[in-house]
Amino acid sequence: MGLPQRDDTRHTYAEYRNWPEDVRYELIDGVAYAMAPAPTTTHQELIGGLYRCVVEALDDSPCRVFFAPVDLRLPRADEADDRVDTVVQPDLLVVCDPSKVDERGVRGAPDWVVEVLSPSTASHDHILKRRIYERHGVREYWLIHPTDRVVLMYRLEAGAAGLAYGKPEAAELAGETPVAVLPQVVVDWERVTRRL
Repeated sequence: MGLPQRDDTRHTYAEYRNWPEDVRYELIDGVAYAMAPAPTTTHQELIGGLYRCVVEALDDSPCRVFFAPVDLRLPRADEADDRVDTVVQPDLLVVCDPSKVDERGVRGAPDWVVEVLSPSTASHDHILKRRIYERHGVREYWLIHPTDRVVLMYRLEAGAAGLAYGKPEAAELAGETPVAVLPQVVVDWERVTRRL
């Protein structure tokens, strides 16, 4: 079951910015999806541990690390922000091109995006968000299954139809897992999950 839609109208970032802050939404191709309720403490601990690990690894690089809520605007071409119809809030993202970062968040594909799954967001993250991240050129996309303690890693690969995510690689949340597009980042799962 997917997240509920706000209505049947197609929206843009201009409208999105003016909605009340008491309910958060993501826009995917103009469709507004209500965000899930506040994440569990397990979700928060996982993202917090991952954030600490990644920030330390990227300390001397131009890469920036952000966690939700931060607006990631994904334009179709070079349209003005007000016309952008896809705005999402990944759990964690890394962007290494400083020109993509502004006061409103990030505009354009990050290098790496991480989503931590919950029952209410699993299909949304597996299907809709994977498609838009692939279409917009997010080089690496991780889906963390905290209950199963597994991570699925999608990476852009060149193929006959252009760049697309290949078959995901699966790994347990154990030992160390390198981030392919950020060679200086190796996730130490024992450290990230020690409070879970």
